[in-house]
Amino acid sequence: MRLRRKSTASFRCPKNCVASAQCIGVMLTLVFGIWNVQAEAEEEFQSVYVWKPGAWGRCMGEECGLGGVQTRSVWCAHVEGWTTLPTNCKPAERPENQQNCFKVCDWHKDLYDWQVSEWSECSPVASRNPSSRQISECLKGEEGIQSRDATCIEKRNGAAVEDVICDYFETKPRLEQACLIPCPQNCVVMEFTPWSECTKSCGVGLQHRIRQILVPPLYGGEPCPNLTEFRTCTFNSCDTEESMYSLRVGPWSACSLPHSRQIRQVGKRMRDPEARELMKKKRNRNRQIRQDSKYFDIQIGYQTRQVTCTHRNGKPAALSLCTQEKLPITFQSCTVPKDCQSSEWSEWSPCSKTCYSATSPKGFRTRTSSIKQFPVGGGNECPSLEEREPCTPQGEGVPPCAIYSWMTTEWSECRVDSLLSQQDRRRGNQTALCGGGIQTREYYCVQANENLLSYLNKLKEKEASKPVVNKLCIGPTPNTTQLCQISCPIECEVSFWTAWRPCIYESCDDPQGKKGFKLRKRQIANEPTGGTGNCPHLIEAIPCDDPSCYSWQVARLGECSPDNDSECGPGIQTPDVQCVNSNREIVDRNLCREAIYPVPVSCEVPCPRDCVLSKWSEWSSCSYTCSGKTTEGKQMRARSILAYADDGAAQCPNSSALQEVRSCNEHPCTVYHWQTGPWGPCIEDLSVATLNSSTSWSGEATCAVGMQTRKVICVRVNVGQVGPKKCPESLRPDTVRPCLLPCRKDCIVTSYSHWTPCRLSCKEGDNTITKQSRHRVIIQLPSNGGHDCPDTLFEEKDCESPRVCSNYRWKTHKWRRCQLVPWYVRQDSPGAHETCGPGLQTRAISCRKQDGGQVDINNCLKWAGTMPLLTQHCQLPCQDDCQFTNWSKFSSCSGDCGTVQTRRRTLVGKSKKREKCRNTQQFPLIETQFCPCDKYTAQPIGNLSDCILPEGKMEIMLGMKIQGDIKECGQGYRYQSVACRDQNNRLVESERCNRHAYIEEACIIPCPSDCKLSEWSNWSRCSKSCGSGVKVRSKWLREKPYNGGRPCPKLDHTNQVYEVVPCHSDCSQYVWIAEPWSVCKVSNVDLKDNCGEGVQTRKVRCMQNTMDGPIEPVEDYLCDPEEMPLGSRQCKLPCPADCVMSEWTSWSRCPLPCNSSSVQERSALPLRQPGEGKPCPVETETKPCNLNKNCFHYVYNVTDWSTCQLSDKAVCGNGIKTRMLDCVRSDGKSVDLKFCKELGLEKSWQMNASCAVECPVNCQFSDWSSWSDCSRSCGLSGLMTRKRTLIQPFQGDGRPCIMQLEQSKPCLIKPCYRWQYSEWGPCKVEDAQCGDGMRFRNISCVVVDGSSEDPGKVVDEELCADLEPAVNGDKRIVLQAACTVPCPGDCYLTEWSVWSSCQLTCVNNEDLGFGGVQVRTKAVIIQAMENEHLCPEQALETRSCAGGYCYEYIWLAGAWTGSYREVWCQRSDGINVTGGCSAVNQPYADRSCNPPCTKPYTYCTESAVCACEEGYTEVVTSDNFLDQCTMIPVLEIPSVEEKKADVKTSRAINPTQTFDNKEGHSGQTWFLQPFGADGKLKTWVYGVAAGGFVLIIFIVSMIYLACKKPKKPQRKQNNKLKPLTLAYDGDADM
Repeated sequence: MRLRRKSTASFRCPKNCVASAQCIGVMLTLVFGIWNVQAEAEEEFQSVYVWKPGAWGRCMGEECGLGGVQTRSVWCAHVEGWTTLPTNCKPAERPENQQNCFKVCDWHKDLYDWQVSEWSECSPVASRNPSSRQISECLKGEEGIQSRDATCIEKRNGAAVEDVICDYFETKPRLEQACLIPCPQNCVVMEFTPWSECTKSCGVGLQHRIRQILVPPLYGGEPCPNLTEFRTCTFNSCDTEESMYSLRVGPWSACSLPHSRQIRQVGKRMRDPEARELMKKKRNRNRQIRQDSKYFDIQIGYQTRQVTCTHRNGKPAALSLCTQEKLPITFQSCTVPKDCQSSEWSEWSPCSKTCYSATSPKGFRTRTSSIKQFPVGGGNECPSLEEREPCTPQGEGVPPCAIYSWMTTEWSECRVDSLLSQQDRRRGNQTALCGGGIQTREYYCVQANENLLSYLNKLKEKEASKPVVNKLCIGPTPNTTQLCQISCPIECEVSFWTAWRPCIYESCDDPQGKKGFKLRKRQIANEPTGGTGNCPHLIEAIPCDDPSCYSWQVARLGECSPDNDSECGPGIQTPDVQCVNSNREIVDRNLCREAIYPVPVSCEVPCPRDCVLSKWSEWSSCSYTCSGKTTEGKQMRARSILAYADDGAAQCPNSSALQEVRSCNEHPCTVYHWQTGPWGPCIEDLSVATLNSSTSWSGEATCAVGMQTRKVICVRVNVGQVGPKKCPESLRPDTVRPCLLPCRKDCIVTSYSHWTPCRLSCKEGDNTITKQSRHRVIIQLPSNGGHDCPDTLFEEKDCESPRVCSNYRWKTHKWRRCQLVPWYVRQDSPGAHETCGPGLQTRAISCRKQDGGQVDINNCLKWAGTMPLLTQHCQLPCQDDCQFTNWSKFSSCSGDCGTVQTRRRTLVGKSKKREKCRNTQQFPLIETQFCPCDKYTAQPIGNLSDCILPEGKMEIMLGMKIQGDIKECGQGYRYQSVACRDQNNRLVESERCNRHAYIEEACIIPCPSDCKLSEWSNWSRCSKSCGSGVKVRSKWLREKPYNGGRPCPKLDHTNQVYEVVPCHSDCSQYVWIAEPWSVCKVSNVDLKDNCGEGVQTRKVRCMQNTMDGPIEPVEDYLCDPEEMPLGSRQCKLPCPADCVMSEWTSWSRCPLPCNSSSVQERSALPLRQPGEGKPCPVETETKPCNLNKNCFHYVYNVTDWSTCQLSDKAVCGNGIKTRMLDCVRSDGKSVDLKFCKELGLEKSWQMNASCAVECPVNCQFSDWSSWSDCSRSCGLSGLMTRKRTLIQPFQGDGRPCIMQLEQSKPCLIKPCYRWQYSEWGPCKVEDAQCGDGMRFRNISCVVVDGSSEDPGKVVDEELCADLEPAVNGDKRIVLQAACTVPCPGDCYLTEWSVWSSCQLTCVNNEDLGFGGVQVRTKAVIIQAMENEHLCPEQALETRSCAGGYCYEYIWLAGAWTGSYREVWCQRSDGINVTGGCSAVNQPYADRSCNPPCTKPYTYCTESAVCACEEGYTEVVTSDNFLDQCTMIPVLEIPSVEEKKADVKTSRAINPTQTFDNKEGHSGQTWFLQPFGADGKLKTWVYGVAAGGFVLIIFIVSMIYLACKKPKKPQRKQNNKLKPLTLAYDGDADM
């Protein structure tokens, strides 16, 4: 509002302003302000709408590379996200929706790739947000992040391109990753060593002790403390004054050559004869010093050093102050150092790989350089003279590399493992087994090519595929075993015999003679394997007379017609006939015109009061199937008396007339049949053209048609072969049939492999003749008469190629004269007038072949080992020196152990007369050493090896091996190596102790014994006589498995295994046969009428039903008891005047479905009319059909599937499972299937189904490989191993695997010889007390046993003659090294300590992945404390390491000793350290109270807290400090005997004062002491406080309940609960 008023005042400016210009300015300002407001409004309107671009689409274009186009969507959107019209956005700001791009194609993948930089250092995440960084204790580390760059580049020139190109093929690598910055690791040092000896033996000296660093400070940890501690040590005062000065020698100067000018000037001045000689021989001087070889330029020079005198405070002093009789030598000869010079690199050699392959490894190419100048005098060593780099052949004509692939032999024949009952070969025939089995094959490696597929079908090419070494083939090896199936033979099953047919001619088409045959037949129920020829005979014949091919058959008999058309009396029944052939088939009636026509049958219709007989029963089954001398077939039929006749009427016949007997099966018991033998082999029939020829593997048709014959004879049953005329000729089986010859398969073998390379040995004395071999592989075995395989599959011959050994040797020439230091250098030294003293001498070397010819020296550098020394120190004896001859050889040894051998030398020249030279203590002339002893001791090493079976020679015949042929058990041997040592306990060759060099111990690998069961018992009878049941058979255990044998199946408690299979019994196989009813026996016999009620009986038997009818009676239980006919019944015998009815017919069937409204009926016919006035009974009876009483429903029922049933000869494999079909009555009873069939019920079930039983496959291993080379070339712990692989795991009940895939046995122990340094000797400074000196060590040949613990024992150097002089692989032999002896008072650093153990950076024993670290140190040693300021800093050196350990650091504390105890830090490996444990968790080492406990009756507790003594309680100040200790009152508790005692008699007493108890007063006193000895409240105090608190709560609660007024219930609520009322009864307790 203030601004608005101000602008209004300005607008009225014209009335108040003097100048009009001001008004114009105001107006312009107002106009521009209004315009700016509008512009801002428009800008604000458009700023809420922005262009939104989409993602760029895929680059499209016709060609690859540049020139592609990609587009994207662009739309206008509100800032809140919703899309609007494009007009709302500024067109000028619209982004481009199309741009050029690089179209990526697949072939660009080889041109572009991601270039990824290394990860940066891990930087803390908190550093990105400093405000969030908090200081806290580090437990695991600090989270960090590290980054890297990823750029898409062109491989050709490394130029950066768009990332989208590389992203097309591979996602851009991540550019950031999380990392961890470990917690700071403080320096950790170990304990100090013991104090050193005192630096002085008298007076005041120093002792020091040092410690080593275990872990250096890492990640900003605290630095290391001092590694050295010092203390003074004082002895008795010194008798003599200690020297304050020491003679120090300085380092040798660089080796320099004397200048010829200096020599000449000195020669003129000194006129030295040696100088004159040198000047005279100036021209050839260089030739005498240098080598003749172009590779060496050795110049002998000289070097000097300074000798000074130093004070013990480190300051130099005059040389005269160092009194010494002989000063050190200040000059010596040296070799001028020269660096190695090598030539330029040669051109790269051709690539070792001459073919192209994307999968095989790359080849290599090399380039070399040669040496121009060898390093001498300590010059720089030569670099590597050969470089190698991977390569691939380039160019267009590079052929592809040979491709090697696995090939396999033909599968072997399928082999079935024996059954459990057939594993004993004496009890079973294994050749007849069938079912599931295993077949094997072998694999081999061949070179494949591009025509591989084409020549697989050509035998010629097949022979050309030579086997090669298996290691050339990569990838998984083919399977060598597979499951297979041998079809089980199907046994022929035949049906039952039919009944004997009537006598017919042999041929009804051509009936001849009066002889014929009665035939009976049976059919093949199951077609056998191999055709019907393997079935038994199907037709049997009996010769007979009067044959007839056709006959009349009575279909039924007509009604009985009395004669003379009377109503009763005798009459006839006319038969209704039909013409049938021998097979009972109805044929044309004309064919029976020659047959005898059946005559009418006589019958009789009873007249009233006549005897009435029943109809004849059916003829019974024939008693015999044939007739002979002792057997005659009979049939019987009977009838019974239904009513007796009246007097004067036709009487009943006697009992014999009630039965009739006739002969049956009158043919003799001479049965004949044709018997066939097995079909013979198929013989090629050249007269028949080839039919259906098949093709072999080689592509040649080798199949043909042949003929088979068999023998056919006529056999009389139970007699044997008879003449052929006894059997029907028309039924004679064929004796010849055509057959198809199986295709012939020839043996196919591969070509021989290439000869194996000859093993060349270039060692001297190795004249063993090596052999080379080749082999070929059978890939198809012959069969069916094919060509046999060759006898030879493996060939071997001696190597004929000469040895081409690169044997070169160094040739050393004679040492040249000893070169001394120039005279002008040594002129001031004593004895300079003599040409004597130490010097250097050189020699020439050359490279020679074995034949002595000289070759380039680079050959020896490559093949001959270390180059011999070119220079050596020498000594020209002076006049006063003692001179000796060279040592002689040691004398020969003779005698037993303990003898010695000697060598000698003698004095030469004037030395013989010098007294000092004849001092044998200083200059010995004889040396002795013990002779080697031939006494050796043998010592067994290690454990016995595995039990190893003897190795048999296996012929290389791949593909022919059968499962289980490899010997896996039996007697073998266990081996233990023997170490042989001499009398000095040095290891020697084992043969010196034991000729076999092994301890052999016989062992047994027990053979696995499989579970053995008996043969199957016979099948039991089917459990049901009608319908589906089960039958059982069993095996019993004969022998349990052991030693890993095949396990037994599950046995029951009687050690038996059962097999239960379903079975089906024909319901009609056993039938009840009832004889006719007897005559009704009247119980009350009326002699007049012989009629009335009575009982009649019949005999009922269970009989086996056959095709010829029921013949043989069997036990009654086999028949259904519910179906058993009645054996007796009540009857009524009609009187003479009664009506006589026939037997009731069977009840008719009830109509289905059953219904009670339906009825079944039966009927009877009147046979004799009654007298007058007497009616006949009803002719028909009915009864209702009641379900499951006389009416039944029928349904099919299917049983469950049986187990998989195999052939009797099968072990496993494919089988059949079956189920049975039952017809079940509605009451649940199984009945004959005919009841369901008659109803036409649907049967949609499949009764059989294929199944498989898992084959019990035994575990199978490959052959053992050859024994490997020894794991160590020498030593005690060498092992030879051999391996095998599991090629077939066990399955099912197969023999389980004993997983021994590797065997080992010890190698022959050989001593290990090596060159080994001795320990460095002490640093020696000749003729001085301190300064730069030398230390020396020797190199010796030592024998070791190969273990790291054996330091080695020195032996003769001859035993290391074959070894290249090298120590631990280093060929540079260093036997001397410069060193420094500190002068008295010097402060110096120790030698480097050993490297510490490798420690990882870990948290909670988990490695964080930062790698391990080791450290070594140099500690400071002070000899004089006044020189401490001159000491250098202690040094440490770290290096990374692999395979470290995680260590933890914990505080440990000892037992308290008063107020103090020892506290230390210990590493988890038991080393006490300083600096590893956290200071925060450090336990107390001092528990003394501060301030001390000075109050009365106080003491200091273990918690370093002042407390009161017993009987006093603490009074503390507000600052929680103990102020004073007050006495606790004592309560005197009276005893039980004090009857007057009560609470009031208890009195307080002074616990510190004693008082006497009155007689009879035996009270007890105790103190109320709330605090314990540790200053803490006692437990009972807490209990009393808790009890008091509970009591107070209870009292308050009761007061509250008593004083509380109950609330009145609200009226609106229907409160059905009655208020609780408390009745006051005046009790004061209330």
